[in-house]
Amino acid sequence: MAAPYNSSFFFFVFVLLIATAVAEIRSTQIRSDSRSTIPFDEFGYTHFGRLNLTVTDISFSNPKSGPEPVLSELGFFLVTREAWQHVLEQLQDGDIRCTLHSDLVKRVFTFDQLQSSARQFTTSFSVSDANQFTLVFANCMPNLVISMNVHSVMYNFNPKGGQLDFLSAGKTALPAIYYLFFVVYVLMGSFWVFALYKKRLSVYGIHFFMLAVVILKALNLLCEAEDKSYIKKTGTAHGWDVLFYIFSFLKGITLFTLIVLIGTGWSFLKPYLQDKEKKVLMIVIPLQVVANLAQVVIDETGPFGENSYTWKQVFLLVDIVCCCAVLFPIVWSIKNLREAAKTDGKAAVNLMKLTLFRQYYVIVICYIYFTRVVVYALETITSYRYQWTSVVAAEAATLAFYAFTGYNFRPKVHNPYFAIDDEEEEAASEALKLEDEFEL
Repeated sequence: MAAPYNSSFFFFVFVLLIATAVAEIRSTQIRSDSRSTIPFDEFGYTHFGRLNLTVTDISFSNPKSGPEPVLSELGFFLVTREAWQHVLEQLQDGDIRCTLHSDLVKRVFTFDQLQSSARQFTTSFSVSDANQFTLVFANCMPNLVISMNVHSVMYNFNPKGGQLDFLSAGKTALPAIYYLFFVVYVLMGSFWVFALYKKRLSVYGIHFFMLAVVILKALNLLCEAEDKSYIKKTGTAHGWDVLFYIFSFLKGITLFTLIVLIGTGWSFLKPYLQDKEKKVLMIVIPLQVVANLAQVVIDETGPFGENSYTWKQVFLLVDIVCCCAVLFPIVWSIKNLREAAKTDGKAAVNLMKLTLFRQYYVIVICYIYFTRVVVYALETITSYRYQWTSVVAAEAATLAFYAFTGYNFRPKVHNPYFAIDDEEEEAASEALKLEDEFEL
C-alpha cells in the first residue's frame, strides 16, 4: 500500500507544529479591540492561589472623537462561570453600568491605578476562594479601541511544601495518570510482541501495524505526562509539548488507518485494497492532519484565543467526518462476507467472520460515541476539581478498545482469526439464511 504523502509533506506539518508551540503561561496580544469584555484564560484555584499579571504597550483611542476615557472603567477582573451569569443579569436589569462595578467579580487592576503617562504595569493578586476563575478585561467605554500585550501567570501554592503548582486544581493529578497509562501500554506492547513471536507462523502485516499503533500511543502518553509534569512544576513545557503534538499526530493517523485496514480485511482476508477503500484512506489521513492542526491552535491559544471558536468547530466537523468514514469499510466487508457465504460453501467460517465484523462495527461505534460525546458531557457536568475524571474515562475507553481489537484479531495457529468447526457447518448455513441483511 503506497503512502499517500511524501516525506516533505510530513516535514512541513512537523515544522508547523513546532512553530505554533508556545509556553503554557499565556502571552496574548490585543490589537485595536473594542469589545466590552475580553476573556483570556481559565484556572482552577485552591485556597492558596495567585495571579501574576503584566501588561505592556497599553494604548487606546476613540475613532469617533468621543469623550475622554474614564480609566476606572477599564481593567481586569476574575469571575466564576456561575457569577458571570448573575453579572449579565445585573447589566440587563440596569443595576450596574460596567462589569467592574459588580460585587460578584474580583477586581485585579483598573487603569485609574496607572501612574501618570505609564503604558505598562505589573500586579500580583491572591485568590483565597477555591473555585475556577476566568481572567477577563472589561472595557466599559463605548467605541474605545485598545491595544496591549498581556502576560498572565496563574498558579496554586502549597503552604506545606512550598511548591508552586501551575496546573489547574482539577488537572494536577494528570502527570501521574498519564504515567500510569504509559506503563499499561508498555506492558500491552510487550505482551503483543510475545504473542507475535509465539505465533510467528501466523503473523500478518496488520499485526505489526497494530504493534506500531500501541507503541505510538505509549510514546504519546509519555510525552503528555512529561509535558504536564513540567508545566506543573515550572509553568512551561520545555519542548515536551512539541513531541506530544508530533506523536499525537502520528497516533491519530495510525489509529484511524488501522480501523480502516481491519475493516477492509487487509492482510488477513486479502493482500490488497480496493480503489474505494484507498479513497477512504485518502480522505481520513488529510482530515486527521487538519484535526491535529486545529487541536494545536486550540491548545496553544487557550479557550478564548482569537478564532478559537472557529477552530473548535473545524475540529469537531473533521473528527465527525473521520469517524463516519472509517465505518464504511467495515460495512462493505460485512456485505461482501454475506455474498460470499451464498457461493463458497463455507457457512461456518463466514458466519464467524460476519459475527466478528459485526461486533467490531458495534465496538467502533461505541468507542467513537463514548470518547466524543460521553467524555465531553463528563467534562461539562463535572466540577472543576474533578476534571481529571474525563481524562481517565477517555483513556480507559481507548485502552479497552485497543484490548478488544488485539484480542479478537490476534494471530492464531490453525486459522489466523476464525476457529472452524465443521460440525456446525449445517447449523451455520441455516443461520445465514435466517439472518436479515446488515445495514447501518
